[in-house]
Amino acid sequence: MITIDGSMGEGGGQVIRSAVALSLVTGTPVRLQNIRAGRSKPGVLRQHHTALAAAATISNGTLDGGAVGDTSAEFSPGRVVPGDYEFAVGSAGSTTLVFQTILPALLLVDRVSTITLSGGTHNPWAPPVDYLAQVFAPLLERMGGRIEIETERYGFAPAGGGQWRATVHPLRSWKELQLHERGDVHTRRATILIANLPGGRAVAERERRVLVRRLNWRECDVTVQDVPNSAGPGNVILCTVESDSVTEMGVAFGQLGVRAESVARAAANQVRAYLTHDAPVGEHLADQLMLPLTLAGKGSFVTGRLSRHATTNRDVLAMFDVAPLRIESYGARTQRVFVG
Repeated sequence: MITIDGSMGEGGGQVIRSAVALSLVTGTPVRLQNIRAGRSKPGVLRQHHTALAAAATISNGTLDGGAVGDTSAEFSPGRVVPGDYEFAVGSAGSTTLVFQTILPALLLVDRVSTITLSGGTHNPWAPPVDYLAQVFAPLLERMGGRIEIETERYGFAPAGGGQWRATVHPLRSWKELQLHERGDVHTRRATILIANLPGGRAVAERERRVLVRRLNWRECDVTVQDVPNSAGPGNVILCTVESDSVTEMGVAFGQLGVRAESVARAAANQVRAYLTHDAPVGEHLADQLMLPLTLAGKGSFVTGRLSRHATTNRDVLAMFDVAPLRIESYGARTQRVFVG
């Protein structure tokens, strides 16, 4: 059994997710202590409990602790079984992070699995489901893994109530990902999501004007989408940049008391920061690519300076018997992450 201090690095939920994901893949039991000790509200939240419970369910494993509010848990995986599963967070907690916890193990079994998740699809502390479908999934497919994502209902924080389905196909063999150059940018677009928001169209138009001005985009590059059947109000900006080798997305969330112009500036600033260097992989994508890269045991990608979130993820991965990740400078403002 591997004992992992949840206060290591940035001390958040990433420690839980990566540890449990690799526990499933390697069959190694884990003991988690000081869970989310680096957060203002330490301990397990609903989304973390759901991820732990989901891992136990798909592997017929055992879970001791890990209830909401707990600061410790022990997880012992069994054999991962493909199938049709449903997991509900029960709040606006991130369903995408629950899915990413169990995804690696489900890629490595011999039959298709279908995962239906309900809860939060769009909250400020996790990748939205659009990001998984448009940014992460295409790169995973280049590495040999294929997932299909169908969004049935968006769920914004704080109401939640979203639902989506992922079909996970068995991975026959890992392919080597070499992602060093972005290439030419050929598509720029932004989608402004509005749900149950008084004066929502006016808010979206204010956001559109800021995006067009700060990014020097055309008005037709920015569309407004009214989201039906949402359990609560929501406003999210998704700024997508497609290049020859990769798609990236800047995401900003409207919040009560925050002006529309500030939300749009936050989204635009993410895009501008990404385009200030030639690295193809953005800050959040770098974090998400680390685990499949170490499982593949081959490949590399170039990114900007790694966040503390990403370096914490690397340190957790290093505690398991998988291929080690290396990091080296790759120019004045970029780094290369590779296996070897």
